[in-house]
Amino acid sequence: MSRPAVSGARRVVVKVGSSSLTTASGGLDPARVRDLVDHLAGVRARGAELVLVSSGAIAAGLAPLAFRRRPRDLARQQAAASVGQGILVHRYTEEFARHGQVTGQVLLTVDDVTRRNHYRNAQRTFDKLLELGAVPIVNENDTVATSEIRFGDNDRLAALVAHLVHADLLVLLSDVDGLYDAPPGRPGSTLLADVHSWDDVTGVEVRGAGSAGVGTGGMETKLDAARIATGAGIPVVLTDTAHAGEALTGAVTGTLFHATGRRRPTRLLWLAHATEPRGRLVLDAGAVRAVTERRASLLPAGVTDVGGSFVAGDPVELVGPEGRPIARGLVNYDAVELPGLLGRSTHDLARELGAAYEREVVHRDDLVVL
Repeated sequence: MSRPAVSGARRVVVKVGSSSLTTASGGLDPARVRDLVDHLAGVRARGAELVLVSSGAIAAGLAPLAFRRRPRDLARQQAAASVGQGILVHRYTEEFARHGQVTGQVLLTVDDVTRRNHYRNAQRTFDKLLELGAVPIVNENDTVATSEIRFGDNDRLAALVAHLVHADLLVLLSDVDGLYDAPPGRPGSTLLADVHSWDDVTGVEVRGAGSAGVGTGGMETKLDAARIATGAGIPVVLTDTAHAGEALTGAVTGTLFHATGRRRPTRLLWLAHATEPRGRLVLDAGAVRAVTERRASLLPAGVTDVGGSFVAGDPVELVGPEGRPIARGLVNYDAVELPGLLGRSTHDLARELGAAYEREVVHRDDLVVL
């Protein structure tokens, strides 16, 4: 018995967590990396394309810096990532080379894939690496990311990368062999082999499932990633690293989340799921209808209040009169500019302040309805 949606995938994104690559003490485990690459190389060997989203940079940097455990402060995490990223990619490069395969490193930040003039560069990089037969090794750029601008976990990053590269399949490798209807260690818990809709997981307990050592994710983040990917038309397999070989060849192992939606414009998916708003704009009822029903741009006349500290190009949340979020977009004004423009038409603003003010607060091309 096999899963055709898996075995027939021609472009596959695989995400592996830190706990699947490291020793109990937190250092990189060469034997685990080698075993994993042996399975991953089989994807390329059968003629499919592979993108690997790999955690482990911070974990790999702990021992060289004599850190006894994963640091909690951002500066030391960034230092560990700086040291560990090179170690991690070097190990992958050597292991894939045993199979005659070339790797390329791709480090991403949120800005790389949400700002209009950046995300196409990321897309072109992936396209060219895959065209040349290389295996992109992807990670968040922890060395420069801050707590305010980061994806938060590589499960979500992997789901977004899968959409960015137009993948046919996302495989999430963890230390748990699938989704259970209760914590796996609880007597009577049952593995869910297939999830056809999100109604299938209603009531499923996921808190506490997953690693808590060198990794940052758990079952909740994996479900979030599966929801993003399947909602964009990409099936997802969730299993443990020990079953990677079976999962990648289409054998029935772990949990298969079937696609539930269709593809969306790439950058808007990133805008909806990869950004944290830096502020909020309160809209009147007319503006809410224009944005949600007519998919119109947001103009100053429809904004009644402004909150937060942001500059032009930052993501902001659009909320209705009752405070419910209805959309997210990239704003065209700084927070300090907007209060004096509220409720006024762009024609009046241009006449009084100049042509530069005859522009939208959020253009419809930079806006996603939630």
